[in-house]
Amino acid sequence: MVEKIRRVVTGHDENGKSVFIIDGNAPAVKEMNSMPGLALTDLWQTNGAPAENTGNVDSADRPVVLEPPANGTIFRLVEFPPDSAWRGKADAGEAFDSIGAGHAPVKGSDDPMMHKTSTVDYLIVVKGEIWAILDDSEVCLKQGDIMVQRGTNHSWSVRTDEPCLLAAILVNAAPA
Repeated sequence: MVEKIRRVVTGHDENGKSVFIIDGNAPAVKEMNSMPGLALTDLWQTNGAPAENTGNVDSADRPVVLEPPANGTIFRLVEFPPDSAWRGKADAGEAFDSIGAGHAPVKGSDDPMMHKTSTVDYLIVVKGEIWAILDDSEVCLKQGDIMVQRGTNHSWSVRTDEPCLLAAILVNAAPA
């Protein structure tokens, strides 16, 4: 079951005083139909640099896509189910297409989920553990571990019976 994530966002009132503008479950949630249990919950997005801090528009209230806009960022949580729930059964092409990333899969890879994005990703394991898989190596990341993913071919694998919750800040980058 996809976790509901409470999100609290600050802003400014008409007098310039700080106020809470949002306090509730994040609305931008995408569970992959072809990969039940794999879900992206977008918490915030910036559309350029420097980021805009005026106004009270919910920048994450939009369809979930894999990559941020040019010069922008996405702050998201990704819930990965155990491999036993989907590996070998999922349609990777359909999954990537559903988040506007039909270009991301690495052609010729033995791993159908191997993909590459034009981003720098700051990743924090919030709960559980997950294997980060690169072209020729892999490493197990556990709760509290941090990884910086810099536009490389990569995939993910949860080899336990418990899902993994990963926080990710994706920053638009030039392709590697």
